Amino acid sequence: MAEKKVNRQLLEFEKPLIELYDKLEKLKTMSESGKFDMTEEVKLMEKRIDAVRQQIFSNLSPSQIVQVARFIQRPTTLDYFGMIFDDFVELHGDRNFGDDPAIVGGIATLDGRSVVVMGHQKGHSTKENLTRNFGTAHPEGYRKALRLMRLAERYNKPVISLIDTPGAYPGVGAEERGQAEAIAKNLREMTELTVPFVAAITGEGGSGGALGIAMGNRVLMMEFAIYSVISPEGCASILFRDAKRANEAAVAMKITAKDMLELGVSDEIIKEPPGGAHQDPKLAAKNLKSAIIKNLNPLLSLSARELIADRYNKYRKMGIFNE
Repeated sequence: MAEKKVNRQLLEFEKPLIELYDKLEKLKTMSESGKFDMTEEVKLMEKRIDAVRQQIFSNLSPSQIVQVARFIQRPTTLDYFGMIFDDFVELHGDRNFGDDPAIVGGIATLDGRSVVVMGHQKGHSTKENLTRNFGTAHPEGYRKALRLMRLAERYNKPVISLIDTPGAYPGVGAEERGQAEAIAKNLREMTELTVPFVAAITGEGGSGGALGIAMGNRVLMMEFAIYSVISPEGCASILFRDAKRANEAAVAMKITAKDMLELGVSDEIIKEPPGGAHQDPKLAAKNLKSAIIKNLNPLLSLSARELIADRYNKYRKMGIFNE
């Protein structure tokens, strides 16, 4: 059996693992030399590394969860598409201006059922992120997403959306082409979507850029994903006039998956592998797929009117009001 490839790129708070990994490499080198049989020692060290990682990730602060959500090695939307769906065919363009590579989507098969899929796309390197604009979509990206949703309605296919973006692109060109209008129109159209709609926050769920493709009947969140109206740095700059207080802002904003579940914004937390989704993308994808299917199946029996009412009731009851 082939050895499972472990992601060795570490986050700042994972520094305690560096020394353990160095010791593991030395043990493996000694064992491979043939002079010593270090098989048992290697297994013990691997178990120790797993235990330390489990301990670290069971006590993450909100600011540390932000780091995990943004980690460049986390699986991207296209990574998940390849591991979760069959027969994915990507569709391009908004039939108006152009094709935005920051949002991808098309037709695929999930558990034998034809579905329409879409999501924000980041990269695993600086070059890929530049190509994908770091997952920050332009108006044509949101209009492409709307075209896909209308396609789903036309052929009565469920919609699956994966969200991973720091926010919509704030550039002058995007504003000139109607960024605010494109997102607002998506929000309006999603409330009246006549097919089942399941959204999942897989990494960053930033502001209207995330919400523009996220108003599902069910909203799921990966364990180390975040969902917020603004970044912690942006919040700290506005409220405290000091971006260095982002850690403090992250706590006050309640942006973690646990917070969102308690507030009723999300419906389920999807367990990630120890150390985050990037440590075992296949297991992360398996968990995500199971959660999507579990939440989609009850929606399939609802009529168009019931789906709209279900979505309306979900969002209408959020928040606390005094009258």
